[in-house]
Amino acid sequence: MTEKLPEYKIFALKYATREARRADHFIGGDPHAGPMPMDYFTWVIVGPDRVFLVDTGFTAETAARRKRRFLRCPIESLRLLDIDPDAVTDVILTHLHYDHVGNFHKLPHARFHLQERELAFATGRYVRYPYFGHGFEEEDIVGVVRLNFKRRLELYEGDMERAPGLTLHFAPGHTAGLQVVRVHTQRGHVVLASDASHYYENIRTNRPFIAVVDISAVLDAFRKIERLADSSHHIIPGHDPLVMQQYPALSPALQDIVVRLDVDPAE
Repeated sequence: MTEKLPEYKIFALKYATREARRADHFIGGDPHAGPMPMDYFTWVIVGPDRVFLVDTGFTAETAARRKRRFLRCPIESLRLLDIDPDAVTDVILTHLHYDHVGNFHKLPHARFHLQERELAFATGRYVRYPYFGHGFEEEDIVGVVRLNFKRRLELYEGDMERAPGLTLHFAPGHTAGLQVVRVHTQRGHVVLASDASHYYENIRTNRPFIAVVDISAVLDAFRKIERLADSSHHIIPGHDPLVMQQYPALSPALQDIVVRLDVDPAE
């Protein structure tokens, strides 16, 4: 007899944004010259007895240095969901780029879950080159290494089950060790694609984002995500403003701040 999987709730929390153009988001550019803004999210997975935070965003200082519009601290914003940051015990890091691993120091009791290949790349020979190194913040990477010495970092090799109904899947290409998160919900299996697909359009048109370590691996990751998700409507990209438009806000006061992803999107 198959054990019934728990049904998790998922929330996307928008903490920053920036103006950009369509050509900024596709290898080879784009024939259309129109605007294509980028939003920045963290994700919260709420189970029957446990909460998982997926990625930790960046700080106000990093936003100022990189000229991003910082809207709110993603860690303090957990309180909008009645979650005390000090009570967070598990953080899944999809990868180590600056907009996904900053603020780790604001979660003093959490254990962090990461692909080992991601850490190896971020501390290896290629980050000395600006094309690869630009995506990382030095202090973030040093801090993650310190977490490992403190036994607060769990490192994985490939796909694994983190909890019943919640699995991590190796999907490199954008970075060397990126992982996506598959979550069982009331509407089926949802995949938090993170930067395996920044926008819906990347995966739907098979056009990778401009920042990659391996283009062929990005395309393979697209196909893997499609297999993991119950449908194309169960795939959540990492930076697309359409996420805030297609999914319902947690409350009218949180419009364009927090939306639920475990319910069906609008047409």
